[in-house]
Amino acid sequence: MYTISDKKLLMIKPEDIRPSANQPRKSFDEYELKQLADSIHTSGIIQPLSVRKTVDGYELIAGERRLKAAIMAGLRRVPCVIHRTDENTAALYSIIENIQRSNLTPFEEAEGLERLITKCGMSQTEVAARLGMAQSTLSNKLRILRLGEDIRRRITAASLTERHARALLRLSPQERNSALDRIIAEGMTLKQTEELIAQMLEEKEENDENPEKAEDKAVRKFSIGDMRLFSNSLSKLIDTLQNAGIDAHSRKYETDKYIEYKVRIIKDSAKDLPRREESAQLKIC
Repeated sequence: MYTISDKKLLMIKPEDIRPSANQPRKSFDEYELKQLADSIHTSGIIQPLSVRKTVDGYELIAGERRLKAAIMAGLRRVPCVIHRTDENTAALYSIIENIQRSNLTPFEEAEGLERLITKCGMSQTEVAARLGMAQSTLSNKLRILRLGEDIRRRITAASLTERHARALLRLSPQERNSALDRIIAEGMTLKQTEELIAQMLEEKEENDENPEKAEDKAVRKFSIGDMRLFSNSLSKLIDTLQNAGIDAHSRKYETDKYIEYKVRIIKDSAKDLPRREESAQLKIC
């Protein structure tokens, strides 16, 4: 295997350089590219691109942002360090360069690592050793690829961390979207995310152990919600009558068996109401 140290510097036409299939970075911010292009147009490329010679030209190892920006800036040639290396080493170097610059999303990094294992035939132990990380760390990074494409897209768009993604793995696929809705809407920190997921798992465990209790809890919650809605509606009705100049009042009585509301309207304040001997009284149980 060739090493990355076998290299030399050349000026190469941008059109002669093709992107690498092993490039882990997939998304590029157009505004940042434009800023980089303006800088390159003014000052040139300070750090050369890394490429390797192939049978049909040159393959990019690292520096795709610089290459794209150089094309936008109209450069006719770009400085490149030519590495005499094989595909596996080139792929490894591309990932290392991006990791060191912290330019990758958690999923881009994980996909790049998986590509080293599946396409380049490297074991997890070998990849971890070459990248200088513990094998457990590598395994954790690969675990987030178990999340579906839609979940990955939403996590990336919300700029959540790898640990946010790993926390969601504790939930079933059906529960992950609802949890992610709250995490994004409330801007939850990692600690708040972990607390939310722990609470969801605890509630699920309780419901699995006591399905009747869970059903009763749901019914009671629904009933209480209906009662509050009724109480609020009644209060608004009394307010409306009072605003219209009608002397109306309500009282609430509650026992272990029922809740009773009494509404009293004074006859003299509501001439359009049917006359009765003392007062009109509405009783709701």
